[in-house]
Amino acid sequence: MSAAAVEVFRVVVIIVVMAVGRDVAPAGSPADGCDSITVCESDRVSRHVVVIGGGIAGLAAAHALVTASPPEGQHARVQVTVLEASPHLGGKLRVSDLAGVPVDEGAEALLLRRPEAVDLATAVGLGPDLEDAATTSAAVWSRGAMRPLPRRMVMGVPADLRDLAATGLLTRPELARVVLDRLRPGATIADDVSVGHYVAARMGRAVVDRLVEPLLGGVYAGRAGELSLHATMPQLAPYVVGRSLLAAASASRAASDRARPTTSTPGAVFGAPRGGVGRLPGALVTSLKQAGVTIRTDVTVRELARTSTGWRLVVGSTAAPEGVLADAVVVAVPAAPAARLLAGTASAAAAELAQVPYSSMAVVALAVPRGALPTLPKGSGFLVPPVEGRSIKAVTLTSAKWGWYADVAPDLVLLRASVGRLGEEALLQRDDAELVDQVRADLADAIGLRGSPVASRVTRWGGGLPQYTVGHLGRVERIRADLARHPGLTVAGAAYDGVGIPACIASGARAATEVGTALASLRQ
Repeated sequence: MSAAAVEVFRVVVIIVVMAVGRDVAPAGSPADGCDSITVCESDRVSRHVVVIGGGIAGLAAAHALVTASPPEGQHARVQVTVLEASPHLGGKLRVSDLAGVPVDEGAEALLLRRPEAVDLATAVGLGPDLEDAATTSAAVWSRGAMRPLPRRMVMGVPADLRDLAATGLLTRPELARVVLDRLRPGATIADDVSVGHYVAARMGRAVVDRLVEPLLGGVYAGRAGELSLHATMPQLAPYVVGRSLLAAASASRAASDRARPTTSTPGAVFGAPRGGVGRLPGALVTSLKQAGVTIRTDVTVRELARTSTGWRLVVGSTAAPEGVLADAVVVAVPAAPAARLLAGTASAAAAELAQVPYSSMAVVALAVPRGALPTLPKGSGFLVPPVEGRSIKAVTLTSAKWGWYADVAPDLVLLRASVGRLGEEALLQRDDAELVDQVRADLADAIGLRGSPVASRVTRWGGGLPQYTVGHLGRVERIRADLARHPGLTVAGAAYDGVGIPACIASGARAATEVGTALASLRQ
């Protein structure tokens, strides 16, 4: 080859390298010349996994990926990049000051009967700060009075008739209607059915209105007549076989009571780290960065496409797009953006995800002087049935629920009220001051709150809660079946197997396992 030809060849190589340089990937990944299908550098080069979404599910997936033992024959763990479109990490787990003390803006308790949240919090250094709730008793504000929740129930479905009668939630005719459930033949649910329709048919409408609706509304901000029995009450559905609904709930509760809690306090149900559940994402991010995970915020993923050697993501603005290469991708964003990203690759999964509805809500937090509540209600808070026609659907007496607030805010009472259900968008369109005034008015009637708060805060979660409508479990199966055709591509988050913190963490861990299996298969 002549000197001129060599020089031309050198220039061409430089141009090609500069073009490829627009695609970002870590050292040893496909962008550095290592084919993602073949083994490079004696298989010591790590694989690159991109997690789209920095909510708790995405962060949990990243944690599981970097803490898992490397597959046999692989000497390096995966390299992980987390891309989050917003400035914040942790999704709906966020804490901020209210009257000078930290108060959660989203979820404020960890369910202790599942291990995932406690285990993760412990793994990232929050174990010593975990405390059980000081009280877990709760009430229902119904027909002008605070009435205790039944001690034995499953998401509002009563498991003991005498226990239900003692609460005073139902009138005598309404209780008599519940008794009919025992006299009717046991049912077997062949297909999915809505919680509201099934419970009303077995026990009467009052059980739905006064118990099931407020319980499900507190979790999903949805409507019992649209939510799936199998998806929202998986602990109950298996027992609804040839039994009355009352007997099914009793059997489910007995099985739950036999399950050992994950804490040292027998019977503890909820816990949280001192300072709020919103501390968990920060501790997790610190742990991930120490493990070498790259975390980027304010980065929107615009496209996701399969390549001959893995996956290519286009991120950033349309004016300055950036390519990111990966061997595997975890899509840990809500259903609608997940559907848009998957449309070009897994169209069947995308079509199913596009059908998942979401509801919006807001959390109104108040700090009031001790004197504003002449008598502090007992328990951790109360629920409000939709039939009461109030704006508030649930109230947490934060100061009473978490004992550590007595140390940091002894002169204040801290409360959090949930506002908004599916179909109540007009209520949520009110400005912050109007929402605070509405909550104050409801609390004045419910618990005698008087005067003005020392501080208030409104946090809006627009489109924040996926609705597990009838047929949800089948939809999730179809999504995963389609994604199984694309090894190295998986999903995680609240849209699939549960909206609680432990369920979202488990979803992230499941996605990490699927990715690990896919990456291991590349070496076979």
